[in-house]
Amino acid sequence: MKVKSIAFLCALFVCVASIAQDKNAAVLVVDGEPTSLEEFENIFRKNNRDSVITSQSLDEYMELFINFKLKVKEAREAGLDTVKKFKTELDGYRAQLARPYLTDADKLNDLVKEAYENYKQEVHAAHILIKVDANASPADTAKAYAKIMAIRERITKGEEFAALAKATSEDPSAKENAGDLGYFTAFQMVYPFEKAAYQTKVGEVSMPIRTRYGYHLIYVFDKRQARGEIHAAHIVVKPKSEENSEANAEAKIQEIYQKLLSGESTFEELAAKYSDDPTSAKKGGELPWFGTGKMVLEFEDAAFELKNNGEYSKPFKTAFGWHIVKRLEYRPLAPFESMEKEIKNKVSKDSRAEQTKKSFIEKLKKEYAYSIDEVELNKLIEKADSNAFEGKLYVSKKSLEKPLIKMNGLTITVSEFNEFMRSKGRSKPVMTPGDYVRSSANKLGEDKLLQLEDAKLEEKYTPFRLLMKEYREGILLFEMTDQMVWSKAVKDTAGLANYYEAHKGNFVWPERASAVIYTCSNADIAKKVRKMIKDGKDKSTIAGELNKESQLNLQVQDGIYAREDNALLSKVNWQVGLSNDIADNDQIVLIEFKEIIPPATKKLDEARGMITSEYQTFLEQEWISVMRKEHKYTVNKEVLHSIK
Repeated sequence: MKVKSIAFLCALFVCVASIAQDKNAAVLVVDGEPTSLEEFENIFRKNNRDSVITSQSLDEYMELFINFKLKVKEAREAGLDTVKKFKTELDGYRAQLARPYLTDADKLNDLVKEAYENYKQEVHAAHILIKVDANASPADTAKAYAKIMAIRERITKGEEFAALAKATSEDPSAKENAGDLGYFTAFQMVYPFEKAAYQTKVGEVSMPIRTRYGYHLIYVFDKRQARGEIHAAHIVVKPKSEENSEANAEAKIQEIYQKLLSGESTFEELAAKYSDDPTSAKKGGELPWFGTGKMVLEFEDAAFELKNNGEYSKPFKTAFGWHIVKRLEYRPLAPFESMEKEIKNKVSKDSRAEQTKKSFIEKLKKEYAYSIDEVELNKLIEKADSNAFEGKLYVSKKSLEKPLIKMNGLTITVSEFNEFMRSKGRSKPVMTPGDYVRSSANKLGEDKLLQLEDAKLEEKYTPFRLLMKEYREGILLFEMTDQMVWSKAVKDTAGLANYYEAHKGNFVWPERASAVIYTCSNADIAKKVRKMIKDGKDKSTIAGELNKESQLNLQVQDGIYAREDNALLSKVNWQVGLSNDIADNDQIVLIEFKEIIPPATKKLDEARGMITSEYQTFLEQEWISVMRKEHKYTVNKEVLHSIK
């Protein structure tokens, strides 16, 4: 018996293992259309990366997947995959998704490593620009080059770079900053400029560098080790619109600073009470991590000058107001392994990507046995004149059907190249006619080469094929759900009104109060506020009088509040009039209740967003219920659970 049991278990294991390995096994069939284990598992694992996989989690996810497949099926049945909008959108996504597959991975890795090396340093440089269009004629290009070289010669003979930048640079900002760009690091300048700046030694001027803007001379003032990133908090006081606002802002930040020095309040408490940045004030002034080039220069310098966690700066001014900044944490440049993915993404969107494309094309030329018939091409070049820029070539009839470009699976004839030139229309004469013909032939051949490779991506790369199917079905899902749920709920005003009438009880205002909240710095100020309210003075007058000596004496806010809108509202009895003093840390709060508004059903217009959202959920549930009745679907649980 024991031998038989072992044999049975072994057989069972082999059976289960074979199921698990068969990625083409159907895990779901909808109206006779199978979905493979490979496709389901790919999507499941993307959405459950950190979860423990159990039979229950697979079953639960399968229910959602069935709804997804039913919606996609109905979208196809409605013909949504044939409309122009769908095809255009899918083509756009495909072009984006194909980019990583149409590049030289080795070259990409080299550029990623180079970018990381640049991240290790920050360069302080200035530049002089002489503009020349990227497609300028050879004569205009030579003229610009001669001009920039003449300026460089003046620098090498002793003239000051800054003075020449102001006098000669065609960068409009140079008149103010003498071409000074401050410190920068990788990806903060166009790539040719960045590369030249990092290669130029401190105190030296580069040779002319060509970018899409023109020719540059770069003078390097300094290079420093990367600052890394800092996690900081700040208190900011912004000038208000009233008279003497700048002076009031400076006075207020100095008062806050004195409170910090005296230890009367913590930085976090003062930020919460007085900072004019409401987003960070709620978190004690805390800001997201930042590095060089992310904040204005004055703010960055003040933050990075702080050497210890918990240390804070003296008040300083930027274009945004007066600040005090506190260092919370610091981290140096992250290791390459943790930044590699982010850098790779940046390289793919940067002008560096052109290098990877060129390198990739050279590899494809070998793979596809690419060749150009130089004899036929030279015949076209020899006869080319200015008419070539209008797409007109002189081609003999006997040459028309001769091959011009060959690659595996495709031959481009002289006739096809002639048609390509005509289709280009007029071009600016930026080179000789012969060079224009050669560059056009190269472009046509390379474009066709990339098209051949692009057409094979689904066949060559399983991840790409699965991703394209995901995007295709995702677009269909969106469009169908929009028709059946989202837009329908917005456009179906009668249906929305009926839903609202049937579910009014779900949309109710709680008890609310129209109130003014006075936050007083101490009991004496609170006493003065109470008297001034009794004397009939309005909130603006009260704040103006009490803040003459100190901008920190009184903070005022008013509005319509529910109890959950402000924790202090739950500490007092709600009745028209002025509340008792409420102690809040070292402050006193008074709440003046103007009106108590009883609970009431929200009108349709008052809660339209919430009602529309619930109506959409209702429509989707009804739609899914109908689809599950109209379509036949089966799940192969054995295949499904093999994912474990």
